[in-house]
Amino acid sequence: MPTASAAPHTRRRLAAVLLVPLLAALALWAFAWPAARTAPHDLPLGVAGPASATAGVERQLARHEGAFEVHRYADEAAARRAVEDRTVYGAVVVADRGLRLLTASAASPVVAQLLQQAVAGQGSAAGTPVRTVDVVPAPEHDPRGAALTASVLPLALAGIAAGSAVTLAGLRASRAVAALLAVAALVGLAAAGIADSWLGVITGNWWAQAGALGLATLAVSACVAGLAALLGPAGLGVGAGVVMLLGNPFSGAASAPQLLPEPVGTLGQWLPPGAGATLLRSVSFFDGAAATGPVLTLTWWAALGLGAVLLGAALRSRLPIGRSAPEPGLTPAG
Repeated sequence: MPTASAAPHTRRRLAAVLLVPLLAALALWAFAWPAARTAPHDLPLGVAGPASATAGVERQLARHEGAFEVHRYADEAAARRAVEDRTVYGAVVVADRGLRLLTASAASPVVAQLLQQAVAGQGSAAGTPVRTVDVVPAPEHDPRGAALTASVLPLALAGIAAGSAVTLAGLRASRAVAALLAVAALVGLAAAGIADSWLGVITGNWWAQAGALGLATLAVSACVAGLAALLGPAGLGVGAGVVMLLGNPFSGAASAPQLLPEPVGTLGQWLPPGAGATLLRSVSFFDGAAATGPVLTLTWWAALGLGAVLLGAALRSRLPIGRSAPEPGLTPAG
């Protein structure tokens, strides 16, 4: 007969056995499901030219139900400005000698290729030649955007490591905030030095890139440290889990948020990895166009996280003498 003291150990072993498959299933769902359901969902696409000339193109696009969100422009110049401002991913210009497709491979090489296939099919069906113009091309050293996509995971890991290190080192209140700010700034400078100065896979204003990379790191590290300050050791796991199991696969960095199934595409842009990738594209290739949204999102995460760090320290200092809470990351003696 098992003793009463063995029951808790049995329950813990059973929980561990069940938890690992559950986490594996969750990770598989988070990473595989969006990839398996990649398709355009209300993808912003411009159509330029006289209304009488563009009517046929719009009818063809409307056959792809729910795929494209059509924006109408008077001429090619207006459509080109919309692409450069990140209002649309591309535009179909109806010209006298055929169709002209404006793309921006810097925004998403996957979307640029998808538009080429879709518009080329329309041109072939109508017997009309299609010429593609890459308005904002991807950098020469990273034509497929692979390096920028690969930067999402290291930045997330750097943020998690920074938040965990500050917590486990026992830093509190203003000291923890100062450490998180300093680490984020150093990560931003180092990452910009590698990605821009050395590899040349991002271009544009160097300091803006460093700021974007640092802010993305701070949003993650502050979130992790803030949750740990409020919840204790469990906060580290919660923060890391949200960033790795939701933020990373839902970021849309490898394709575009509008290619992910809803609501994954929208949710991903509310989390630091997705907002960070979008901001980095904006400051690197589009001179900061459409950067306001992701900057506000990352700032919101950073401010809430740093506020939670200060709040956790304040609550701990108000505990009665003799009932002080254990240091985050440490287990109280049994």
